[in-house]
Amino acid sequence: MSPTFAVTPKSSAYFSALTQEIDKKLHKAIASPNQRRDLLQSLFADIALEVDDRARDIILGRDDDATSDSRIEVKVPICFYDVLADHFSLEPENGKPILVLIVQLWSQPFASHIFALLFHKWLFEVELDSADVLLRYSSALVQGATNVFWIDVQTNTKHFQSLFSYLLVDVALVPERLKKIPLQAQRDLFNLLSRFIFLYNLVDKIESFLKNFPVYPNAFLVGGPADIFVIELADQLQKLKVEPVLLHYLSQIKVLQGLELRMTTSTRLKTCLYSFTSPGGPMYPTRAVRHAAWDALDFLFPVGRYPRHMISLFFRLMYPWYWPSSCWNFVLSCIQAIFYSILRLVFPRHKLRDPHQS
Repeated sequence: MSPTFAVTPKSSAYFSALTQEIDKKLHKAIASPNQRRDLLQSLFADIALEVDDRARDIILGRDDDATSDSRIEVKVPICFYDVLADHFSLEPENGKPILVLIVQLWSQPFASHIFALLFHKWLFEVELDSADVLLRYSSALVQGATNVFWIDVQTNTKHFQSLFSYLLVDVALVPERLKKIPLQAQRDLFNLLSRFIFLYNLVDKIESFLKNFPVYPNAFLVGGPADIFVIELADQLQKLKVEPVLLHYLSQIKVLQGLELRMTTSTRLKTCLYSFTSPGGPMYPTRAVRHAAWDALDFLFPVGRYPRHMISLFFRLMYPWYWPSSCWNFVLSCIQAIFYSILRLVFPRHKLRDPHQS
């Protein structure tokens, strides 16, 4: 749960200083075409930083002379974009000058990143009369959020989890707020959330998420919400190149068991998982990824399990250069299995976990 931001004269002055600093950097970016990208990238990095202890106390409205006992707490990470997004949603007038400058830089790299971080709450709190403006802002939000979520993928972090949680829990699952943006933007938002819901460990929201899916014009071709969700997820898996993130996705994909899918969607997911089970091109998956993909494939599609493994073994035999590593890994697996079996016999009361059974 996020801390409550207190509005005090000191915090108000602090937010004013932050706003002026952002305004100054945006003006500088407009005035310096050759340095525009670097300046916007620097500004994006600044607002994505975690708030330090001193600024945190000011934002939370704590007194400087508070005793050490009263300041002991379990800290929840707060980034500058978190507090600024709250500030601009509560004080929309303070964000207008910055928004005007961002619109002037609309086509520049990192402009949509900055807009998504600073104005993702503002967009759902203010009333905009122009449908074109609302669609432009909504599209920029989805584009910017996509970009920052990919940063978390590439760095194997969850730095922007609060942004994702807001878009999922406070927007997608709240029909009154979701309807504030155009229908096309709603569809784009749900496609986005489908691709990254595994990354941010919010699979427990999938059931509610599927119930709130907007209407798609081509639903008769692609299927219902579950089909669209799985299609987006399968496409995302094909794009993942960071091994820990891919393993994380594969470990959570078992939650899809029980979803009613069209045959074409089911085949698409099966093909996607199968592509990770063989060494070499075009995926070049590591051994850990291959095993995780086999586990997911066998769990979700138990029918045909043994024929799939026999076919895979046959094709492996056609590539002799894989035999030494396969034999070596097989020998190691046997040794580990024998070792753990002996330990279970010697220490029957102790629960020993075989890493190959996890």
